[in-house]
Amino acid sequence: MSTPVVGESQHQIPLEFANEEESLKITGFWMFLMTDMIIFASLFAVFAVYRSRVAAGPTPDQLFHLGPVILETLLLLTSSFTIGMAVYYMRKDNLAAVYGWFIATIVLGAGFVITEVHDFVTYVHLGATWHVSGFLSGFFVLVGTHGSHVTFGIMWALTLLFQLRRRGLTDITRRKLFTFSLYWHFLDIVWVFIFTFVYLYGKF
Repeated sequence: MSTPVVGESQHQIPLEFANEEESLKITGFWMFLMTDMIIFASLFAVFAVYRSRVAAGPTPDQLFHLGPVILETLLLLTSSFTIGMAVYYMRKDNLAAVYGWFIATIVLGAGFVITEVHDFVTYVHLGATWHVSGFLSGFFVLVGTHGSHVTFGIMWALTLLFQLRRRGLTDITRRKLFTFSLYWHFLDIVWVFIFTFVYLYGKF
């Protein structure tokens, strides 16, 4: 049951924070994101150490083509906007709009994963596999870990879509949608660092 709010303050509290128990779960999810941040920071550090160790394999400049990477970036950043719109309409109690924007987020995320998998397959066909050099090992682990997070996010989003269809907008489904949006925005931020630190720096 939602904690009662008196007067105008009721309109100042986002719906996902109106229930004290669900609000505490959101705080717990922030702690999970901080542990995930440590994992990615470690992977970035490893990649930084091995970035120049190409052995007999290709260099970043030889391997990377920015066209597909820019497409992936546009897909993921656009999905950050669509999930933001889903949260906006969630706060407006507009379930139909939440469905639409949430489905758009899933489709954009799937487009990102498909494009990234295509890139990985292309690299493998060129002989640039993870065991060829330290650079490629660091690259595949870092970018692959992010891609696996996005894939998990898509599966999570599908289960949330099913719950929204069955239960509608409740305190629990609002909290779940909001925590998913935090997770998705976190992945977008990590990708911006990957795009800059791995691809742009490697290409130029």
